[in-house]
Amino acid sequence: MRITPARPSDVSKLLAFRSEAAGWLARLGTDQWQLPYPADKLLDTVEDGTVFMVLDGAATVATVTLTPEADPGLWTERELSEPSMFISKLSVARTHAGQNVGGRLLDWAGDRARRAGAGWLRLDAWTNNEDLQAYYLRQGFAHVRTVLEGAAIYGGPRVSGWLAQRSTHLAEHGFVDETPEPERLGDG
Repeated sequence: MRITPARPSDVSKLLAFRSEAAGWLARLGTDQWQLPYPADKLLDTVEDGTVFMVLDGAATVATVTLTPEADPGLWTERELSEPSMFISKLSVARTHAGQNVGGRLLDWAGDRARRAGAGWLRLDAWTNNEDLQAYYLRQGFAHVRTVLEGAAIYGGPRVSGWLAQRSTHLAEHGFVDETPEPERLGDG
């Protein structure tokens, strides 16, 4: 398997991939990702170079967004002053579930963050998806706090405010990494 940056031509594929993940989440009884993700917002993050795809042959089997920018209102000023990178929208195709693709992708993200100069890999997860929270804890993340107030992407109360972090480190993730070397934090 190889990991590549997403391209603008991949947006429809990524939206379909997210829709598949939303369907699976709904079958598990969670409302996570049930609102369609705006294509223009996805295109912006793809063009920013922060969306990555794992390919197995020609098939997209996982995706993650990795950025030095945090969603507003989640992390304290002190936390934001610490060199960090933030993951979001991690999903793995059901065809590759149970093969540790997500865990390896988290290791890749931590490795990339470390090479960019970050000390922390951080995330915010759905506040009512306890299975997802337990997954991240098993992957070595520590729960920091849960934020329930603040601006949400779609209006209303915040739904993705379960905050967790783990320290970054160089890692063997097993992917053929076809991404450019990350920019060092503060060099952007």
